[in-house]
Amino acid sequence: MHCPITDDWWMPFRKIDEIAIEHVDLKPNVDFETEAYGWLNGEERSRHEKFMFPGPKRRFVLCRAALRRILCDRLNCSNDDLSFAVTAYGKPSALVQGRAATVSFNVSHSGNYGLLAFAPSGWIGVDVEERVANRHLDLLTKTVFGPNEREEIAAVHGEQKIEMFFNLWTVKEALIKALGVGISLDTSKFEVPYSMRKGAKRSLFEFPHKPGTTWQIEDLSNQQFAAALAYELQP
Repeated sequence: MHCPITDDWWMPFRKIDEIAIEHVDLKPNVDFETEAYGWLNGEERSRHEKFMFPGPKRRFVLCRAALRRILCDRLNCSNDDLSFAVTAYGKPSALVQGRAATVSFNVSHSGNYGLLAFAPSGWIGVDVEERVANRHLDLLTKTVFGPNEREEIAAVHGEQKIEMFFNLWTVKEALIKALGVGISLDTSKFEVPYSMRKGAKRSLFEFPHKPGTTWQIEDLSNQQFAAALAYELQP
């Protein structure tokens, strides 16, 4: 299962040390979606067909095909030899001929934007979110943020509130994705470092329940979307 494919719908987005982040263009494109579908295996095609709406279906096929192509290049393997394992919390890893591959990756997509992050090893998480007004924003703020974060978000209004909410939320989401525990971790129990809440683009972080493990956080946001990267620093 190896189909010719162009890479026009993804391109390098950022390079941080040994970590590469690729941006995936998820706007509708029949030609790209057709090519991407050829890279999916049987299980992935079944998943693709189960999506009820075109948006999620398009985002899945374009992100998954880009992920497969990049991993095949990085691991010097064929698409037939590449498969994926998933932890109990849904964090994926790559296998080549059934054996764990020497690469870490994470995927996120929102609206027309996707991000794929790759590292030679270690735990890594990435998150991207379109900044869109949400009528449940205040309720979500009370649910997912700590007391200092809630106070700071309450002090701003309009577009500034939306920007702050998503910038902070993507940092939290990248951290829990890197840790690999999914929604089992209460995000209101930890806060984004103060320096990043005040505009810094990077910071170090330790989970309160897991001291001694240091994470590097990077704000990847731009005018189009909010995004963040988190990765474990090796001792």
